[in-house]
Amino acid sequence: MALMEEIKAKARANIKTIVLPEGEEIRTIKAAEIIVKEGLANLIMLGDEEKIMSIAKENGVSLEGVKIINPKKSEKLEFYANQLYEIRKNKGMTPEKALETVKDEMYFGTMMVKMKDADGMVSGAIHSTGDLLRPAMQIIKTAPGVSIASSFFIMEVPNPNFGDNGLFIFADCAVNPNPTAEELASIAVASAMNAKNLCGMEPRVAMLSFSTKGSAKHELVDKVIEATRIAKEMAPDLMIDGELQLDAAIVPKVAELKAPGSQVAGKANVLIFPDLQSGNIGYKLVQRLANAEAIGPICQGFAAPVNDLSRGCSVEDIVNVVAITAVQAQ
Repeated sequence: MALMEEIKAKARANIKTIVLPEGEEIRTIKAAEIIVKEGLANLIMLGDEEKIMSIAKENGVSLEGVKIINPKKSEKLEFYANQLYEIRKNKGMTPEKALETVKDEMYFGTMMVKMKDADGMVSGAIHSTGDLLRPAMQIIKTAPGVSIASSFFIMEVPNPNFGDNGLFIFADCAVNPNPTAEELASIAVASAMNAKNLCGMEPRVAMLSFSTKGSAKHELVDKVIEATRIAKEMAPDLMIDGELQLDAAIVPKVAELKAPGSQVAGKANVLIFPDLQSGNIGYKLVQRLANAEAIGPICQGFAAPVNDLSRGCSVEDIVNVVAITAVQAQ
């Protein structure tokens, strides 16, 4: 994927520090060697150093240049625990519970990002999405002015006539089951910004529905119409249109019939799905039936970048997501 080479070049141009909480996981260990050799990021791996080095040796992997920290033995353990207590004391956190909590690699890594000892975090090879998002939402929280954290996929389809020479952003396909109109608008604006800053695309955002410009009447359509209005108010300089059916959003001939005069219809490259069911189904359909490459889910909206992996991820997937996280941290 040509885009990944561009993203890697951006990562090399301004090196950031990324923490990998799953330091004892073999794919993560193999990816770490590649990341350092390619100069994509400075790496911190969490876990038992002796165990990590033993796995690396058994598999012929060099971790030269990688910093390894055991949270349970870290000199910053008490400091992070105190900070976590201050952040969460109004939610029932006690000093004792905070100390036990930060011994967990996921929470320790999140505290590293919060305290700016790392610029971003990547996890998910052996942890669930919830394991990543829970501490991120509790500790890092959303960026100023952002109402909701969400996710997107970078999708590249073989047919260059669609999207941006075959490139799309799909959102939200992994995090929010049923966003409100306000939340959907926030997801749309955040996705457009990532399309521009991460992928170098001029975003053309389609707010998807089963209706195009009033062709159907339903409260689900009303939500998308309202989300479109709010998104346009939030970012008046962006090209955003809705409500649009998928064919009206990406097929020029259909757009001419259903949404004439639209800046977006027929040439959308950022597709905003109305809920998680449609988004998750949509990206998997395109991935499987169109033989598209799907990178993600990539998180957005947090005050600092944290990203999730599929538990079926490959070594290459980990390398790619670390590079993306490094660029987001810039």
